[in-house]
This record gives sequence, structure tokens and C-alpha cells, in this order.
Amino acid sequence: MRVGVVGASGYTGAELLRLLHHHPQVEVSYVTARTYAGERVSDLYPHLHIYANMCYEEFDPGRAAEAAELHFVALPHGESMRVVPELIAKGARVIDLSADYRLKDPEEYKRWYGADHTSPELLRKAVYGLPEIAGGKLEGAALVAVPGCYPTAAVLALAPLARAGIPGVESAVIDAKSGVSGAGRSLSLAAHFAQAEGSVKPYGVGSHRHTPEMEQAIGGLAEKACRLVFTPHLVPMSRGILATCYVRTGSALKPEEVDRLYQGYYAHCPFVVCLGRGRFPETKAVCGSNYCHLGWHLDLERGMLTVAAAIDNLVKGASGQAVQCMNAACGWDEKTGLEALGVFP
Repeated sequence: MRVGVVGASGYTGAELLRLLHHHPQVEVSYVTARTYAGERVSDLYPHLHIYANMCYEEFDPGRAAEAAELHFVALPHGESMRVVPELIAKGARVIDLSADYRLKDPEEYKRWYGADHTSPELLRKAVYGLPEIAGGKLEGAALVAVPGCYPTAAVLALAPLARAGIPGVESAVIDAKSGVSGAGRSLSLAAHFAQAEGSVKPYGVGSHRHTPEMEQAIGGLAEKACRLVFTPHLVPMSRGILATCYVRTGSALKPEEVDRLYQGYYAHCPFVVCLGRGRFPETKAVCGSNYCHLGWHLDLERGMLTVAAAIDNLVKGASGQAVQCMNAACGWDEKTGLEALGVFP
């Protein structure tokens, strides 16, 4: 199948090109980048030398529809919703990596992103692209909204509890750390080497835009309203997210029950590795891979369950997950092109 990458000059776009090169079912036939139109992909990203004969183009919906049947849209929020409706109208399938189609309520989108949603009718059609909670909804989907990196880690950490109706999950505390590539390729003071190196800093406290996405996903699984406490931190590494989640469960839950919940829920999820009770994940172990590692501890004295999840923010947190969604949408094996293990050390 011919696929395109719209917005292929960012980190997620480059990661898509790397992953798609190893996919046996697809051929990359169209790549766009407004700033770098006319330049070769390999000039911007030398590690993608396999694309030395491919140049970035300015986005054109007609040309895009002719060039590929499915498009990954890796544009910032706000820009994506100007492109996606044009692609859908041309009959193309879309895997969108922005935040524009993740929230189902256009008013929530306006509240958190500060702008009216210009294609609210597509919000109802978009499938939230976290395969581990999507069930069969991804199969045949014309529009998939790939989750954010923080929500991917947090929701995978909490999904078994939410689905089982464990009390306390609706008010979980999520403490998460991300590498600087999560801020994207655009220059910013916070991601400047001299600012970030050797330092850890919370940001977006009480106001991070991934909060409603987490609440929507966890609330949907738990079938109740959620009010989560989410604090992200920037740490001086290129890749990775570690989300440590705290759930006040009370005294009813037992360690063996937690084991059964997680191992049972993820028994058929190829990219979630349950390390088990008392073993905790590290970002280095999942670097460059589409895997999520999970570990947990139940403090019986305090009635507190701690669950930690580690992912690569550019792979399972973005581009790898997008490819996993494409596989599910097209009826292919979910693992196709994605089974590479983490790079360590």
C-alpha cells in the first residue's frame, strides 16, 4: 500500500519514515514539509539515507490523494484539522498524530487548545488509536487519532484498574517524566541544552493539555467521571517517558488480585510487557522500540497502589503507535514492522 507522511520533517515524521522502511506491506510515496519543500529527506536526516532520492513537497490535497491511499499526518494541533478534512474528502484514510481529533467534545478542545474546532463532525468519526483499549474499533477505520505520549503511558498503566472498576482510579495521581524530544524539533528555551542539561523541572502543572485526554480514556474504561492529577517533568535525555501513577485503593485490594488484573488484561497485547510485582521499568530498556514496560507495588499499610510505565515517546508514544494503528485498521498483524527490541545501553 502506498502511504504518505504529511509533516515529515519533525521528529515524529522522521521516526515514521524510519519505521515504515522496515514495513513489508507499505511503500512511502509522498512526504511533505513546508519549510523544507524541495530538499532531500536525507539532507535533513542523514540516518534516513535510504530516502536520498525523495524530496519533501508542499502539501497539496489533490497530489496527496493521487500519491497515496493512506496518510500519516504529523502536524501540530490546529494545522492538522485544516489538512485532515481535505484528505478524508478525497477518499484517503488518515492516521493523525496531532491532538486535533483526540477529544470527542469540541468545547473541551476549545477550552484546552484555545481555538474553535473547524471540523467537529469528524470528532465523532475518529477512533482513539490506543490499540490496547480500542478493541475492534480500529479495524477499517478511516480516521484514527493517535494518543499523546503522556496519555499512552498513563492509560496503559491504569487501564486494567479502570476496566475492573477498582475504586480510586478516577482520582489517580500521575507523575511523569519526558525526554526533550517530546517538545518537538522547534527551538525553545526550555529544550535548550544549557537550560535542560543536568536539571529536572515540572511544567504545565494543573494545566497540561494531555489531562482531558487521560480523563476521557480512563473515564471511558471505568464508566465514570475522572479527575486526575497530572504533573509532567522535563528530564535531560533525548527519548523516553516514565509515568508513575498512584491510586488510593483502600484495604480491599490484594497483591495477587493486582497481578491477575494486569497479566490477564495484557495477555494478548504484544507490545505491553508486564514486569510484575516489585519490578519497575526504565526508559533505557524501551528506547527505540514500540514496547511499554509495566511494574507495580501495592502498599497494604497505606492502601496505595503504585504503577509505573515506561515507553519511548517517539515510538510507542507517537510514530510506532501510529504504525500499530495502521496495521489494525488494515487488518494486518498488529506487530508488522514493529518487533524491533529496545536499544541498550
